[in-house]
Amino acid sequence: MSQHRRDRSRISRATRATRPGRRAALAAILGLMTCAAGWACVAQDPGRTAGAAQQVRADSRPAAAGRAARDTPRSVMQGLTGISEQTRARIPAESRQLVLVTGKGVDSSEATAALYTRPVAGADWTKVQSWPARNGAKGWSLERTYGDLTSPVGVFALTDAGGLLAKPPGTRLPYDEDDGFVATGRGVNGESLEGSFDYVVAIDFNRRPGNSPLDPVKPEGEEKGGNIWLHVDHDGPSQGCVGIPKDGMRTLLQFLDPSAKPVIAMGPEGF
Repeated sequence: MSQHRRDRSRISRATRATRPGRRAALAAILGLMTCAAGWACVAQDPGRTAGAAQQVRADSRPAAAGRAARDTPRSVMQGLTGISEQTRARIPAESRQLVLVTGKGVDSSEATAALYTRPVAGADWTKVQSWPARNGAKGWSLERTYGDLTSPVGVFALTDAGGLLAKPPGTRLPYDEDDGFVATGRGVNGESLEGSFDYVVAIDFNRRPGNSPLDPVKPEGEEKGGNIWLHVDHDGPSQGCVGIPKDGMRTLLQFLDPSAKPVIAMGPEGF
């Protein structure tokens, strides 16, 4: 073999021997370049890495409060207390305003009236305000009759209002200002009834909705009685109506909105 061929063979073998080393060196150089680029990115936007880490933590481990809210079943009472589940179910789903009157007992004439609202139909209720109240002198009855001095138990619509005085600003219920809203005689305990009907809201018990509270017609018969109203408290029990303080009546008239389908649920505690 010629000297030229022997030299070329030696060069080829030497090149093959050094090729792995060259590859390793090239890989090392590329790695250093990638690392340098990464550090440059962090230096330019240090919040980016921190934000990514926070996002991973937030996504991988939800906050305890969030998990608890998600896992807590919704109460069937929808934020109401003092009534049974059966009564709560009788409140129309579309109603967004509620007056809840809960008596101290079946035979008691003392009660509490609370105004509730909710943002949309079917949502939970939120209490707006409450007042001391009085009901029938002999308490409550599911089968009320005329003159028995009890207030009817149930859930009723609130559609019409009126009074001796002009309606408060903002009143949206149909309002009948009439001289006929004058209480005569005296209360069950002999107290004066003056001013009792300055403001009234008719409770749709044995009456025709869409008429003045003074409307005498009783669709279910005279024996059930009627003219059951929310009115101004006269410091004594009623013959069947619910009395609350005068400022409470003004608040109700300014708050109740026919478009919210307001109702009253009334009865003894736990009804």
